[in-house]
Amino acid sequence: MTEPVESSHERRQGERRQDERDRIRLFEQRIAAEQDERRRLALFLHDGAVQSLAGIALMLDAVDHAVAEGRVDDARRVLASALEQQRATIQSLRDLSFNIEPVALRDQGFEPAVRELAERLGLDQAVRVDVDVAAADSLAERAQVTFYQLIRVALDQAASRGPTSISIVVGDAEDGGARLTVTDDGRPERRLSGIGQFEERARPLSGEVEVDRTDTGTTVSIVLPGYAARS
Repeated sequence: MTEPVESSHERRQGERRQDERDRIRLFEQRIAAEQDERRRLALFLHDGAVQSLAGIALMLDAVDHAVAEGRVDDARRVLASALEQQRATIQSLRDLSFNIEPVALRDQGFEPAVRELAERLGLDQAVRVDVDVAAADSLAERAQVTFYQLIRVALDQAASRGPTSISIVVGDAEDGGARLTVTDDGRPERRLSGIGQFEERARPLSGEVEVDRTDTGTTVSIVLPGYAARS
């Protein structure tokens, strides 16, 4: 039986209204996430890099005074500490820059950038990392960035469990969504430590996070809804 025209029209109207509500909700979540990120960055810079640079300046003043007074050994010792702190500060700022804008993802594309992460971990930890992320090519740029950052977090956490193998898979989910799954066979953990890092990064795109820990390893699964993954 043919569906009544009026019913079909009402259904399409309802779908459009739902799509609009989804877009509004996603926009609001993005604004809230950006505000949270600005606050986090401000605190990170003030309590981290700014304080560190102030400490380096004080140490350099001490070096200057020591040199002026002929205390060369003291000057060298303080200068070595200042150089060490400077290197640590540079690394922290590099990490911050990487988190804000993953350069490898921008320059290479999603799959090559993920494979680079996997190869780096494989060499450092002597672990096999299987990558199947071709499906991510069809995702929106923001979804790719979110998945890439989630993969970095997942690999860092997996490495701490001493695995022999890790798999990274991006595939389709229901209603046009996308699913990221990272599985490792490292020693199991009995508490849900670290799940907040996944939820924090998935929240701006309404992502749902699930962490499954068993005696054989850990599986992290993040699903982005279609309106966030594709638009």
